[in-house]
Amino acid sequence: MPASPKKAPTKKSVTPTLLFGAIKPYKPKKGEKYMNKKQLAHFKSVLEAWRDELMEEVSRTVHAMQDETVNHPDPNDRASQETDMSLELRSRDRERKLLKKIGEALERIEANEYGYCEKCGVEIGIQRLEARPTATLCIDCKTLDEIRERQQAH
Repeated sequence: MPASPKKAPTKKSVTPTLLFGAIKPYKPKKGEKYMNKKQLAHFKSVLEAWRDELMEEVSRTVHAMQDETVNHPDPNDRASQETDMSLELRSRDRERKLLKKIGEALERIEANEYGYCEKCGVEIGIQRLEARPTATLCIDCKTLDEIRERQQAH
């Protein structure tokens, strides 16, 4: 039986996850100062792109709701439409709150306060900010807050 030809090893390429359109996650260089101009510019563009994306969604929703205001004679259809609108409005309310947080984060960038924990002042960290650009607490303070919330709930 002839030996099977060996396959050449394939090189796996890892594509970085793109944030809001075509923004790649920030890769800090060794020894780079935390929250330097490049990092602040990166997070500003991330936040602005996120804000713009949410604003487009809000605009689409408003137009869709204006177009869909049909008075259905069938009570089931009317109830279904009201439920859909209620869910849509709840989503938009969450997005409105998120837009406020994005605005606050942009203000912190302008004030050179972005990227630092509001409670203890420690660096929040690039990776955490990539995952949650509106974060205001370091992971330790956020964890403590969540533990306190759970204890108060019981």
